Amino acid sequence: MKLSPSVRQGSALVGIAGTLLLAGCAAESSSAETTTGTPAPQASAGASPSSTSAGSPTGSGTTYKDGTYSADGSYQTPETVEKISVSITLADDTVTKVEVTGDPQASETKHYQSQFIGGISAQVVGKKLDEISVSRVSGSSLTSKGFNQALATIRTEAAG
Repeated sequence: MKLSPSVRQGSALVGIAGTLLLAGCAAESSSAETTTGTPAPQASAGASPSSTSAGSPTGSGTTYKDGTYSADGSYQTPETVEKISVSITLADDTVTKVEVTGDPQASETKHYQSQFIGGISAQVVGKKLDEISVSRVSGSSLTSKGFNQALATIRTEAAG
């Protein structure tokens, strides 16, 4: 089968465009994994401080109010956008309790969120709020993105 020059050129251009598109996705994916601290627009928060006493200053100079703070975080999976709810209790700028609740939309997400929820307490309880940034907990790396997003919102709420 002999193809005309215009068909060959068109096929080559489609192949090049596809390669560039995939390269752009790979670069975006790797930069998204290393970027933390700025919550996406879909994050929401609510704080319910249990007291108004201030904790001790942290390395960043921020002092957080003791209390329990809650926020939602979201993250993209190959199938869907997933959400988690995070509740953190602070005393003297230190996390004394953490609770994470998932609402998995995909069956595979249920497994990863469950692993994350089972392992997050060991990663954050007893640490200063400003020292926490998780990347992988119990094999779950995407859930960590939603957690870090919620954590950024909690920091803002607890500082104010």
